[in-house]
Amino acid sequence: MTEFVNHTNLDAYEAFVQSHPKGHFSQSSLWAKQKPAWRWKAVICRDGQGAICGSIAFLIRRMPIVRRNMLYACRGPVCDLDDRKTFHELMGAAKRIAQAERAYVIKIDPDVPSSDTEFVSMLEQEGFVCRNTGKNFEAIQPRYVFRLYLDGRDEEAMLASFHQKWRYNIRLATRKGVEVRICGKEMVPDFARIMVETGVRDNFATRPPEYFSAMLDNLGEHARLYMAFYEGKPIAGTLAVHYGDKVWYLYGASSNEHRNLMPNYLLQWRMIQWAIETNSRVYDFRGVSGDVSEDNPHYGLFRFKQGFGGEFTEFVGEFDYVQSKLAYLIAEKGSLAYKTLAAKLYMLKNRGK
Repeated sequence: MTEFVNHTNLDAYEAFVQSHPKGHFSQSSLWAKQKPAWRWKAVICRDGQGAICGSIAFLIRRMPIVRRNMLYACRGPVCDLDDRKTFHELMGAAKRIAQAERAYVIKIDPDVPSSDTEFVSMLEQEGFVCRNTGKNFEAIQPRYVFRLYLDGRDEEAMLASFHQKWRYNIRLATRKGVEVRICGKEMVPDFARIMVETGVRDNFATRPPEYFSAMLDNLGEHARLYMAFYEGKPIAGTLAVHYGDKVWYLYGASSNEHRNLMPNYLLQWRMIQWAIETNSRVYDFRGVSGDVSEDNPHYGLFRFKQGFGGEFTEFVGEFDYVQSKLAYLIAEKGSLAYKTLAAKLYMLKNRGK
């Protein structure tokens, strides 16, 4: 039995998502505040005793040209992956929402490893098709990540698990005078400026300052902006999120200056320390390329995250339930063209910064 989330059961919904092993901040109503261009709709499923046993939240947006909606359940659903009954009920509710919203597609990218072939089979039986989005960063969310499982280890044991060179670089940053502080919105302009510098250097588009400020407001105590300083000057920064039993490294930036002081290593250690302080089960480094060949331009990012001892994880990927094939084809091709053009314009605008 499913029901929509509203003001009467929102607190129970949040408590369930935050406490569940498959809970994710992007399934929280807090994340909906971060996406004002989208509408938010969530459903819960209850067991025979009335307790919540599953949930799924959607961001809904009307897409241009096709003039139909896309339903996107980022890292949903939240439920026991072996509970076929609950999963089937949640997918049934999703399809009813899609019908009512005149959606051309339901997109989901579950927090489920690719090794779980049973779950993939369940998705396919529900009519979902895997969207092959490549091995780099073509999908909405990264398909390949590094995850560090803390296993109750303290700081000493965690530090000892890092590659020797990584431990050295963390100590080097401290010894050379790099200081990491937890900052408020007053440092967002500097963080955003360094993000642009990083994006131009590494060839990716970045968010505007307002987006990062809003994240600190909307996620509140769940979000932290860490900034690294050298001689009083900000030289690097990261944005992290703690929700439930996980901490995610969401955004990272480093100036072209003073990179030899290894501020990024110290920033990672500070975020991992937050995960330890909050008794988190997982520290998620987020995306890396699935192509781990050394000639891949993204290989340096892979090596950096690998050195902290995390587990290379491949998720099942992005799955689509298509309601209108023509609208889907037009929207997918249009979205790809828009992203490509936007990235080129971004680089032209910010080159030299």
